[in-house]
Amino acid sequence: MQLLISLLIIVATAAVVYAIIKTNPNQAKPLPQPTGVPYEPKLPDSAPALHWTDGGRFMVEVMTESRYQPTLHVLLRGQTPKSDIESSAIECPISGSDPEVDTGSAVFVATLMPDDRNAYENEAVAVFIQRQMVGYLSQKASIKFRELLRKKEAAGQLSTCDAQIRGGTMWQGKRLQYVVVLDVEPLEK
Repeated sequence: MQLLISLLIIVATAAVVYAIIKTNPNQAKPLPQPTGVPYEPKLPDSAPALHWTDGGRFMVEVMTESRYQPTLHVLLRGQTPKSDIESSAIECPISGSDPEVDTGSAVFVATLMPDDRNAYENEAVAVFIQRQMVGYLSQKASIKFRELLRKKEAAGQLSTCDAQIRGGTMWQGKRLQYVVVLDVEPLEK
């Protein structure tokens, strides 16, 4: 008899837990599954809600990938890279560039877009310059940035800040990668 009562309690508890899980109104929306094709969000045409600044300190680095290096080169130098270059921008020459010239940096306006459809990271923030994708904020920086947006009552909205593209110089016969840094308050402490 005791076994039957214990079994009945277990079944009743399982039914209650199942009902709670199935009726949870706060379920996360399903994200698209990774397809093996690089995901790149589309920048909407809406106007930015905010413009951030940290007094020109440019201390937040954007996480870029090698696939954004040709885009950064075109943005910084205004030239199109050779079509036959490898995907690694570090080891390849880029057309029309003088290997001895230090490119320095240039200031642009970057658009920061909370990317809720990213299948790889649910709190992602994409970074665009001149409507071209140049990378993402790091995971920690994305979470902090989204908190700042919520505090400013601009959650999920576009915002802008000044950005610098640095790098692309020659070092020991090889071209260094380009780096994007943003003029927003430090997001990783």
